[in-house]
Amino acid sequence: MLFRSLPRAAVRASVLLLLAGCAIDGPPETELTRDEPVPLHGELPQDQPLQLAQRHYAKGDYGLAERNFRAAVEANPKRSEAWLGLAASYDRLRRFDLAARAYQRVLSLEGRNAAVLNNLGYHHMLRGNLKKARAYLQEAARKDPGNPLIQGNLYLLQTWKGNGGPGHMLRERGRTTHT
Repeated sequence: MLFRSLPRAAVRASVLLLLAGCAIDGPPETELTRDEPVPLHGELPQDQPLQLAQRHYAKGDYGLAERNFRAAVEANPKRSEAWLGLAASYDRLRRFDLAARAYQRVLSLEGRNAAVLNNLGYHHMLRGNLKKARAYLQEAARKDPGNPLIQGNLYLLQTWKGNGGPGHMLRERGRTTHT
């Protein structure tokens, strides 16, 4: 597979950027169905729950994504991309308390990099804490000024009051720049 031939740091950076705010324009190339069984922990190679979770997330199946991201962090608690995906899934499921804990775990593993700060900014936007959201997004923009995902989230923050708030962001599947 492509991921096995790339250096681990490059794969990690790619996944973090993907989860940090990719805009979803349409369904993934490989379709999954809600009827597809979610494998139990221990039945799959270590990377497969993470790959399944990413595919479910991209399709908008946040419950299945959460289940697989959780299996990935249970299999490897130091896997920051799995924690970031778990946090983003919790955000989509409106489990902000669990998302906050997962983001703290990502911060302890990765530090304050642009991808993590971007997601934290979006997380606080969804919670309605615009002051904290602005602080995180501005810090992310200072670390990666040309990142269009961060700039998109800053734009969303500026237009927040006019677009219906957090409920609108969660309903408009595929139109946000969150993971």
